[in-house]
Amino acid sequence: MSVSEGETKADVPPECGQLGLAMRELRERTGLSLAALALRTPYSKSSWERYLNGKKPAPRQAVVALCALAGEEPGRLLALWELADAAWSGRAARGGMTVVTASAAVDGAAQGAAAGPARRRRRGAALAVGAAAAAVLAGLAVLAGLGTGGGAQDGPGTARATMPAPYEPRCVGRACEGRDPARMGCGGQGQVTSLATRDFAQERRVELRHGTACRAVWVRARGLRPGDRVELTLPGTARKAVAASDAADTRRYLATRMTAAVDGPAGARVCLVPADGGARECFGK
Repeated sequence: MSVSEGETKADVPPECGQLGLAMRELRERTGLSLAALALRTPYSKSSWERYLNGKKPAPRQAVVALCALAGEEPGRLLALWELADAAWSGRAARGGMTVVTASAAVDGAAQGAAAGPARRRRRGAALAVGAAAAAVLAGLAVLAGLGTGGGAQDGPGTARATMPAPYEPRCVGRACEGRDPARMGCGGQGQVTSLATRDFAQERRVELRHGTACRAVWVRARGLRPGDRVELTLPGTARKAVAASDAADTRRYLATRMTAAVDGPAGARVCLVPADGGARECFGK
């Protein structure tokens, strides 16, 4: 993991490294450069570089924004963020809690197997306390994701602030026709529902999504092979489609443009057209 000048790896809490890794993987799925992230969020290119490499604590809002751009539900990353934020701020240490990572638990169990019965009991109790503390922090993160928690500001030494209300979409109904769901903020937390999901051969997954705030539907797909094509149709509207063009597209989410669904998503239909000439496979709401 990268660290800032004057730091050593030991200075950077492992929880922050885990969050940084998860954020980097999510950014790769979006296919966006750091400059593109800066254009679509309130954070600069240099700030994103520091957040993604663990050089600087990432604000909670930045994590939520990255999830929205990737079309990812934020619960998992917010749980990691809560643990990382506690480690960066020292809250875990001040509270007397030990956060146990998965690797630490495995190492501890292996060492305990070689210890005497009394030592094993003491080690098991310590691991149980640490795991319980981690679970409590993760639970707090989930509650925060529902709008009851706060987030760290973008900068050291600043006070914690209340999490703002979900992002307002940039379009509604017919104004969303043919627009990018990520750019329009239609896939944010609490603003989208999955109407139907279908798994296909070779780990392809295709999902019909409904932006309830934007009153529009679109298709999100991952694992598509180069040349695969996904199509969305809704009665009375133009067909939307997205295709995987290269190997990089197999590792990220792809989404069609939106179709306005002012009268609701009933009748929406999704088809996967495989590149290998296989039969078209379709499903609907």
